[in-house]
Amino acid sequence: MKSSTAGQSGARLSDAAVMVDLIVDPAVRGRVARAERNRLRVRFERMVRAAWLTEQTERPLQVAVRLTDDAAIRELNRDYRDRDRPTDVLAFALREAPGGMLCPELLGDIVISVETASEQAKREVKTTLTDELLLLGAHGLCHLLGYDHQTDAEESEMNARMAALLREAERRGPTRAA
Repeated sequence: MKSSTAGQSGARLSDAAVMVDLIVDPAVRGRVARAERNRLRVRFERMVRAAWLTEQTERPLQVAVRLTDDAAIRELNRDYRDRDRPTDVLAFALREAPGGMLCPELLGDIVISVETASEQAKREVKTTLTDELLLLGAHGLCHLLGYDHQTDAEESEMNARMAALLREAERRGPTRAA
């Protein structure tokens, strides 16, 4: 899904500042070391910048990523989705709210349960907690960009975008559109 607003001129877009606010709840701070949080922030910023290069909004995209525990995400899942159980990731897209396209660069919030992510990482071969958090972040970012996975075709399109964002998060050099 692409925004129809004009792109930026002048500055190198691949180096432009995007805003990723990484919030780590006290309940999970001990599960994600400070150095790992810094690496996550850099990779989330690369994904958001890559998305911006594709979306071409006038101003850089802004996203908040909250790392929390099962109790907090269960409460959000219950209150906003009527599902009284923890989940791995929730995305709250501002673009879907009334007037959301007035500021299309404000994407919204991604909430990730570190506890659930940790359990999922343990079940996957060669998957670290960081890898799982990045995967869930890419999943949430795709939802903020308007992707969904209600049908096989939608899921295939969303998975392709997630894979592109994750590849760009790991790549070195100037950020490319993804």
